[in-house]
Amino acid sequence: MTNIKIVKTSGLINSIEIKGHTGYDVSGKDIVCAAVSSSAITSINAILSLEENTIEVTEKDGYLFINTLKNSDITNKLLQNLVDMLKDIESEYPKYLKINIEGE
Repeated sequence: MTNIKIVKTSGLINSIEIKGHTGYDVSGKDIVCAAVSSSAITSINAILSLEENTIEVTEKDGYLFINTLKNSDITNKLLQNLVDMLKDIESEYPKYLKINIEGE
């Protein structure tokens, strides 16, 4: 199962931590893991192309951490969009993805 931890303060996203493989299928055929990964990487790339130095990213096998360094309207909207996409994936595949939001 993939666990996602989102930390918010005053409605702004401070961090998003994604860890673990979903286990929906074998590596290379896991559509749930691919959906989570592509949503996250697309969001990260969009933020970094529009506003450098607003986030820092740590990535390794089965782990992704997005830390907000500077809250801005664009960064927060793109991170919130990522959260909304992840919630949609969770609603379709609740056995494979769990989202925990702190400080909402």
